[in-house]
Amino acid sequence: MHRPPAALRLQAVRQLPLGVRDSSLKGLGEDGILTTKSLSPMTKDTAKVPVQVEVLPAAPEQAPILANLLELYAHDFSEFHAIDLGADGRFGYRHLPLYWREPDRHPFLIRVNGRLAGFVLVKRGSEISGNETVWDIAEFFVIRGYRRRGIGSQVAHEVWRRLPGAWEVRVMQSNTSAYHFWARAISTFTAEAISPVCVEKNGERWTLFSFESKCAV
Repeated sequence: MHRPPAALRLQAVRQLPLGVRDSSLKGLGEDGILTTKSLSPMTKDTAKVPVQVEVLPAAPEQAPILANLLELYAHDFSEFHAIDLGADGRFGYRHLPLYWREPDRHPFLIRVNGRLAGFVLVKRGSEISGNETVWDIAEFFVIRGYRRRGIGSQVAHEVWRRLPGAWEVRVMQSNTSAYHFWARAISTFTAEAISPVCVEKNGERWTLFSFESKCAV
């Protein structure tokens, strides 16, 4: 079996919005299922706190955790793409077992200060251009509580550093927030202006970002 790359870790500082949040919020348990937990109100003293972001290769025994997170991801994505629930009330993800069978697939879990915060699925081969040698972000998900803090960009940059070579990122044109996120993340990583192209495949319109990662962690 292909052994996934070593864990990636980085330190960052997150900017939190000032104000008070509801003290009863949903959080992710270790199994990737939402649970209720109490959080302290935000104050000016806690507006800037140190954060440890980890991008960890997911082991085969962690497949159920990824499956749970993929349900949250699919629910979010269903706003932009027609995805039907199965008879069991789940979206499902039939490609998930392949991430521990095929050497050119890499599943990662994201943790922020030790807590589950999302996942990344990477594979070799383009879904749009037909180029079988490029790296492709198959799926990318950060739970809502950790968005708009720069964490997603940090995670993407670490994955790109870990897997050097040609990359493609595809975004549905209806998903404007994702377009702006990826445009910023890629241009910051490459330190160059990015010129994506618009393509159509199977009746869907996509924006395709192509770039090179020359880094290796």
